[in-house]
Amino acid sequence: MVLTTLSTCMILRSYGRMRLWHVSWAAVAALLVACGGESSPADSPDADNDGSTPRPTSTSGATSAPDATASRPDPSRSLPSAAATVVPAPGTAEFDPEASFDVIEYLAEEIGPREGSSEAFDEAADTVQGWFAELGYEVTQVPVPVPAGNSWGVDVPSGESANVIAEPPDFDPTEPHVIIGAHLDTVPQAPGAEDNASGVGVMIELARLSATEPPDLPVRFIAFGAEEPRGDGDDLHHFGSQQYVEDMPAEEREALAAMVSLDRVGVPADHVPVCTAGTGGTDIQDALVDAAEDAGVPTETCENRASDHWSFEKADLPSARLGSVSFAGYHSPDDVPSVIDTGQLAWVGSIMWAWLSSS
Repeated sequence: MVLTTLSTCMILRSYGRMRLWHVSWAAVAALLVACGGESSPADSPDADNDGSTPRPTSTSGATSAPDATASRPDPSRSLPSAAATVVPAPGTAEFDPEASFDVIEYLAEEIGPREGSSEAFDEAADTVQGWFAELGYEVTQVPVPVPAGNSWGVDVPSGESANVIAEPPDFDPTEPHVIIGAHLDTVPQAPGAEDNASGVGVMIELARLSATEPPDLPVRFIAFGAEEPRGDGDDLHHFGSQQYVEDMPAEEREALAAMVSLDRVGVPADHVPVCTAGTGGTDIQDALVDAAEDAGVPTETCENRASDHWSFEKADLPSARLGSVSFAGYHSPDDVPSVIDTGQLAWVGSIMWAWLSSS
């Protein structure tokens, strides 16, 4: 049985944004789940397109670098579904980069630029909520107020964004768990295929795998709102993740085993960047590099503060980031699906799934 994501999302949009809508697992448990800010421009020290400090990491058994064109899925594929093909039997779950690419195409082409307080962002948040719900997660949208400002040269109004939070049934945030996050918004002028539909696409596919074969540590998935800057400095950046961390009770902070931000993970390269913000420990970074070695994926370690992992690290919470390969279309109208390589998505997904499976 294949669930119809597009129909679900159309229903969601017809009701508008539903801030505290919880999806019951019982409604879908009997069904066979199917599936397949950077900071300010120019001279900012946190400008993500050229602010990372890479440190080469030797990875034994590394696979060859992804082909920038050969692995592209057919653009005539249907609109994305969190349930694109029959779920593999237990023990055979594999990351499907083409399913991630479908998500990227939908967000970047069907919705387009998704500034954090815009109607387009609302549509994207409702759509992502629907995808998580189809996979059996309990889903909540938490409002994130944002101020007026200037986002990468474009004036933006004050308004409201949202964090879309998905949890497996019976999730207890006071027990050990991990968070996988990816920001859903874009700067006003960019369709945001790489920045950051790529991170969302990988996250949705990891949510499918986790629903199929739950990791030992349960995963809370978060599509963060308003990550992109609305001015200079930390206070005007990463609004969704900063609010999330500020709202975490002490027992949840103690229970958080790791947070990983997936941000700009689809542009082809000969490695996958694995970053920290450079102020805390490297335990999560090290574990991700180990998982990459197990998966045969080359990595480079790096430092930057230009994604949502920084909100966690500066609160002394264990975190890391995958992604940040430079590309010409950064924060521009040229950030379109053609810049994405499914081989790079497969590398990132393989690292994350190996890490989750070993956690």
